[in-house]
Amino acid sequence: MRTSADAAWVRFPSGTDEIRGYLALPSRTPGDAPPPVVIMAHENLGVTAHRERVTERFAAEGFACLTVDLYSRIGGRPPQDYTTPEERRAKAFLAARDEQAVPDLDAGLDYLAGRGDVDASRVAVVGFCLGGGLALVWATRSDRLACAVPLYGLPELPAAYSPTGQVRSRIDIADTVRCPVQAHFGGADEVIPLDQVARLGDALKLSGQPLEVHVYEGAGHAYHDDTHPNHHPEAARVTWERTLDFLRAHL
Repeated sequence: MRTSADAAWVRFPSGTDEIRGYLALPSRTPGDAPPPVVIMAHENLGVTAHRERVTERFAAEGFACLTVDLYSRIGGRPPQDYTTPEERRAKAFLAARDEQAVPDLDAGLDYLAGRGDVDASRVAVVGFCLGGGLALVWATRSDRLACAVPLYGLPELPAAYSPTGQVRSRIDIADTVRCPVQAHFGGADEVIPLDQVARLGDALKLSGQPLEVHVYEGAGHAYHDDTHPNHHPEAARVTWERTLDFLRAHL
């Protein structure tokens, strides 16, 4: 394993706004080729301390990793004016809706492409929960991605999470992904029904892209997060190893 030489917040334009992201770069010696890129899409809690550490872990493995702060415009945190956990989640998803968040991810890639110290022609997206769904959506809209790795992304957003007030389905568009996909889900996820996982997998197969769908028995939602009550160490370890193997195969 390499060590990260540099990790810091950076700012860049997205449309007419300026947003930020947490960037970690791998250590390099003279003559090293610029590293490939991982754009990371965070969960509905925002860029937490855990998400910063995962950004740095990717850099330690040789990837330039940028986690785009999808809540940049509202102070770097999801909305705090809620009274119930469900209202919190709904407002968090609405504040990072596809129409704004996917262009923000693209803007993060534009920023990296302009730096000159990374290889922005080799790009993957990795997303968690809210960000897992966004990773799939981005993969249906962009030819810039070599692969996508969504972790417990919701196949169907409930109506309350959608700006249209209707269920927003990633299943309905999954057959149009333009790059290989490796998806990870907990077999005991209390948020995502396994029938949705199965239907998403069937839809992704129709794209003709290389596909892996992994379901981890006994793992709940957010199982990869070692600060979360649902943390499942073994599922998290295997997921990480599979993710790195997948990235290295496609980048």
